Amino acid sequence: MRPEHRIAVLRANGIGDLVFALPALDALRAAYPESEIVFLGLPWHRSFFDGRPSPIDRVEVVPAWPGVRDGEPDRNEQDAFFGRMRAERFDLAIQMHGGGRNSNPMVRALGAVRTVGLQAEDAPPLDINVPYRYFQSEVQRCLEVVSLVGAPALGAHPHLCVTTADLAEARGALPGERQPLVVLNPGAGDGRRRWPPEKFAAVGRRLVRAGARVAITGAFSDAPLGAAIRESLPEAVDLTGALSLGGLVGLYSQCALVVSNDSGPLHLAEAVGTPTVGLYWCGNVINAGPATRTAHRVMLSWRLRCPVCRVDCMRGACAHDASFIADISVREVADEALDLLAGATIARPLPVAAPA
Repeated sequence: MRPEHRIAVLRANGIGDLVFALPALDALRAAYPESEIVFLGLPWHRSFFDGRPSPIDRVEVVPAWPGVRDGEPDRNEQDAFFGRMRAERFDLAIQMHGGGRNSNPMVRALGAVRTVGLQAEDAPPLDINVPYRYFQSEVQRCLEVVSLVGAPALGAHPHLCVTTADLAEARGALPGERQPLVVLNPGAGDGRRRWPPEKFAAVGRRLVRAGARVAITGAFSDAPLGAAIRESLPEAVDLTGALSLGGLVGLYSQCALVVSNDSGPLHLAEAVGTPTVGLYWCGNVINAGPATRTAHRVMLSWRLRCPVCRVDCMRGACAHDASFIADISVREVADEALDLLAGATIARPLPVAAPA
C-alpha cells in the first residue's frame, strides 16, 4: 500500500474537462489502489458518478469560490466546507483546475500534508508545481500533474463506464432499429465554436441517403439549433433537452458515429468508444483534440481573426461570439463522416455496462 491513504482532486468544471482528467484519475487509482480518492467537483459530478464504476470513491461538492465555482460566495458555507475537509486529514491534494490563481488557495486551505498542481505565473505555489501554459493537451496536462506523485500514465485515451441505467434511458428516448444511428450535436458553450445548423443539416442529408438514422442532441438551450436542423432535415429525431447526462452517455455508446462541435458531448462520445467527427478551431484542437485518427477525425478552421471586427484572437479578445469555424466545408465533414460510417471493421473498444 502506498503511504497516501486519502487523496483529494480538484477539477470542478465542465463535461469535457472531466473527460480529459479521466486518464490521470485512472493512473492515480492504479498507483494508489488502496487509497480513498475524493473528487472535489460540482453537483452534477456527484449525480453523474452515483452508482457509476470509476477511479474515484466519492464526490464532495465545492462551495461558490471565485474562479472555481460560480455563485455568490457564502462565508459560512465556505467555512463549513473547509472544516469538513480539514477533518478528512488528506495526505495529498491535487489541483487540476486551471492555472491556480484561484484554485491553488482553495487547495492549500484543505490542510493536506502535500499539495501538487498547476501553477500559472500569477498563481501562488503548491508544494509541487507544474508550469501552466495554455496551449497544451488537457489530457497530457493532467497526466503530467499526477506523474509527479508516482502515478505514471496507463494510457492517454479517456474511458467512461456505461451503466444499465444509461442504456435504459437512451433506449426509452430512442428505441433501437436496424439502421446505424448517427448523432449530430450542434451546441457548444462558446458561440465561436459552433458550426452553422444548416451545415449540420446538409451533412445529415448525406448520411440519411447513405442509410443512416439521424438524431440531434443538445441541452435545453440548444433547442433553436435542433429546430433549425429539422427544418431542412425532417427525418432527424430531435432529442435536444430530452436526456440526462447519463442518458446521453448511453445513447452515444449505441451510435455508429457522432458529428459534433468541440464540446463536452463530443468528448463523452470519444470516452465511450464511439467514432467521431469533431469540428475545431485550430487553437482549441491543441488542448482538446483526440490523439488518434482511426476512429476520430478532426475538422479544422484556421481562422485567427474575428469575422465581425477582425481582431486577431491570438493577440486580444473582443465581445463578439460569431463562429470561428463556419468556414469548414460541408463536403469535407460529410466525406469523413461517410468514411467512418462505412468503416464497420474499425476496432472499437466496447464500453462495459455495469449495474446502475
